[in-house]
Amino acid sequence: MSNEVSLSKDEILRYSRHLIMPEVGMEGQLKLKKASVLLVGTGGLGAPLALYLTAAGIGRIGLVDFDVVDYTNLQRQVIHGTKDVGKPKIDSAIESMRDINPFVQIDRHETALTSENALEILKDYDYIVDGTDNFPTRYLVNDACVLLKKPNVYGSIFRFEGQATIFAYPGGPCYRCLYPEPPPPGLVPSCAEGGVLGILPGIIGLVQATETVKLILGIGQPLVGRLMLYDALGMKFRELKLRRDPECPMCGDHPTITKLIDYQQFCGMPQHEEPKPVSAQKTPGEISAVDLKAKLDRGDKFTLIDVREPHEFQICRIPGSTLIPLGELPKRLNELDPSAEYVMHCKMGGRSAKAVDLLKQSGFKNVTNMTGGITAWSDKVDPSVPKY
Repeated sequence: MSNEVSLSKDEILRYSRHLIMPEVGMEGQLKLKKASVLLVGTGGLGAPLALYLTAAGIGRIGLVDFDVVDYTNLQRQVIHGTKDVGKPKIDSAIESMRDINPFVQIDRHETALTSENALEILKDYDYIVDGTDNFPTRYLVNDACVLLKKPNVYGSIFRFEGQATIFAYPGGPCYRCLYPEPPPPGLVPSCAEGGVLGILPGIIGLVQATETVKLILGIGQPLVGRLMLYDALGMKFRELKLRRDPECPMCGDHPTITKLIDYQQFCGMPQHEEPKPVSAQKTPGEISAVDLKAKLDRGDKFTLIDVREPHEFQICRIPGSTLIPLGELPKRLNELDPSAEYVMHCKMGGRSAKAVDLLKQSGFKNVTNMTGGITAWSDKVDPSVPKY
């Protein structure tokens, strides 16, 4: 049975600008058509990756995603449109990809990537491209690629900065060589907390797409052993040398990690237990948005402190709240009365939980955290408060 791959007359016309390049040509375009690439995530990085790898003529592209399109995605996730809000990302991504190139086979994996399914999903693809935005999944993708001996085309973004490289390439380093240990939970803000320039994932995603195509074609100098750093504000690209660590527990000379582990636990974020009944969910030191509203309506004597940044306070605020950004809180404790009652809030509850801990360590007894932050206030109490 022949596995011969060829290009149709329509495909030859479609890829003509590739075919006339000696570095690609007919031979290279057939390599692209024979190749299979798995994209983990169809968000900020996954959007340009999916669009351009589809346009380039990769024969088979797998998508892993289980999220739905949200309005906050549209500033950067260009594969999705306003009409797609509320729709599974994997559906809107496939719709855009098929419109760009009907000759590409698209596989859908509408699931979260886990230690249980990662090896099974990744094993059928030649190249893995990491478009994820959290540490547990990055370590999971890395370890699965090392175990399966598949190149991991990596990228990450935050605010105005991005980085890209290739991990798990023969002889090259893996993600654990660069980051042996994950940062403490909460130390590195997510894009939802710290923000990201909408254009940035386009740049980093296209670097990843370029490296993927180069690997398939076997041309140029791949980003192996080199970490490319991009600073959008300074418009500067620089490079750091990366070497494989012989002591690396994953890809070193004597690996101690030989199977996938619990990555939530490894990153200090153990999976939550089964949800308890609402009546049992009250946690000491926490208050819901609805209960806070009742407290305000009753005229209870307390101070509501907003620990977000001034530019966030300008977007939206809860009437009557006092702004003390989390970073300023330690030096402004003298403005607060240790015997008074305080409720702290931020955007989603993470920073305000840190503020509650800080106050309690400083001798404040009556301090609570509003769970879900001003996002929950908008959802449960006052929909006129904008979400961001």
